[in-house]
Amino acid sequence: MLERHLVQTRGFRNTGPRDAPTGFEFRLRLPSYRGLRASLIDGVDVTVDGAHYGYESNRIELGGREFTLTELREAVDQRWELDEAAIVRVVKPGGLTIGVHEITVGVRIRQSYIPIEFQPSVVKESRKATIVL
Repeated sequence: MLERHLVQTRGFRNTGPRDAPTGFEFRLRLPSYRGLRASLIDGVDVTVDGAHYGYESNRIELGGREFTLTELREAVDQRWELDEAAIVRVVKPGGLTIGVHEITVGVRIRQSYIPIEFQPSVVKESRKATIVL
């Protein structure tokens, strides 16, 4: 079951070897009331404790498949379902320190019925999450 917030506190962790993390990841709930084609997701901006990680380089996993931004924009056969958490992966050599972090996301979504000059819509949220290992 997913939490009400976009940023899920379960699944916030460092990635890579335990003694030499290569980055971090977290789970993200869909900011919509229905599923969405992956090709309409225009990336996720991430800020942790004031350090910004742009949407262009963050990777997103949906349905067990990991996508770069370019791959995501072309993934017309993949959907982000309402009850599925996406996993956002950020490259950060050394990972994050163990403890509480302030995480802010900007989920960038293009919508077919909105004029291009007003795209993408960005849904933002901030919350605290804890890295335990």
